[in-house]
Amino acid sequence: MDFRLTPEQEAFRREVEEFLARELPGERRAIREDGWITGFSRAFSRKLGARGWIGLTWPRRHGGQERSPLDRLVLTETLLRAGAPVAAHWLGDRQVGPALLAHGSEAQQEFFLPRIARGEIVFCVAMSEPAAGSDLAATSTLALEDGDGFVIRGQKVWTSFAHQAEYGYLVARTNPEAPKHRGLSEFVVDMRTPGITVRPLLDMVGEHHFNEVFFDEVRVPRTALVGVKDRGWQQIVAQLDFERGGIERVISNYPLLQDAVAWARAAGLTRDPRVRDRLARLHIELHAARLLVYRTAWRLSRGERPTWETALTKLIGTELEQEIAEAVLGLLGPAGLLLPGAPGAPLAGRAARAALYAPAYTIQGGTANILRNIIAIRGLGLPAD
Repeated sequence: MDFRLTPEQEAFRREVEEFLARELPGERRAIREDGWITGFSRAFSRKLGARGWIGLTWPRRHGGQERSPLDRLVLTETLLRAGAPVAAHWLGDRQVGPALLAHGSEAQQEFFLPRIARGEIVFCVAMSEPAAGSDLAATSTLALEDGDGFVIRGQKVWTSFAHQAEYGYLVARTNPEAPKHRGLSEFVVDMRTPGITVRPLLDMVGEHHFNEVFFDEVRVPRTALVGVKDRGWQQIVAQLDFERGGIERVISNYPLLQDAVAWARAAGLTRDPRVRDRLARLHIELHAARLLVYRTAWRLSRGERPTWETALTKLIGTELEQEIAEAVLGLLGPAGLLLPGAPGAPLAGRAARAALYAPAYTIQGGTANILRNIIAIRGLGLPAD
């Protein structure tokens, strides 16, 4: 494949950069890492939606632009490099929308997709559970048929934006007698439904984007079911590929690395060959991981479906993100341990924040060990047992 952007894609990238220069000028921009996790701004998402930049690849009748996955990657990479606050629409754009396009009913598509594309509603994804870890097939939350709907009982954890979301994309067990990879179903649930309780979970940085969610006899209509009852596992696998193969798994710490390099140059540290060597190696690894993401988008644009490649991308990218956080912290020395808000903290304390958040990279979206298993089984053809 040719990794160079087309003239049209280069022009699109410049258009996004000009938009960011207007909407997030340097004197107002709070550059921070993980803009897709912690940069929550409904107003900014609505501005993107007004330009047609949410759901970029979706059909026009559902609010999309019918552009290629490579065009969407140009957009998301440019936004994340700038530290733009895109979290309010991220889950809806990245995985809920594609899941509804693939498996949702016509009524679900007509209702949700245009609203996601306009940046009007926020989704959370309720998958993880306290006792299941990264084994999503071990889901124990029940959604049992009752009359003309389902009654849901159980608990989810690490549910990003559940405290701000209007809707949740829920995985639940609809057949408790079936083997664990069967009997699962997916639902779209109104988070304002009686019986849903959301409790905050603060991360080590003290930030609140994770939550635990309790479902206590929550009644939802049959129209909340997405796709085929008891066939949720097959639907989930495709959705996880969208979650794991994106540029956010590679360049979440890019703003920090760039600012740290500038800081090191100003401090004269780059005269040390050891410093130059490590920074050069990080940039080389970052570029290689970025090309993996572009290869995935290229395959999607050809109508192919990457599977183990997305696991490989996330594994390499998230371990690199941790290495960047560690390297920047070491570069700044003891003062780098000062948290945001502390007097004299270099780079406004962002290095300490990144180091504290770094363990999450190789957990969220599938642990590194789970990803290695996927690569071994699907990619290398090794036995599963």
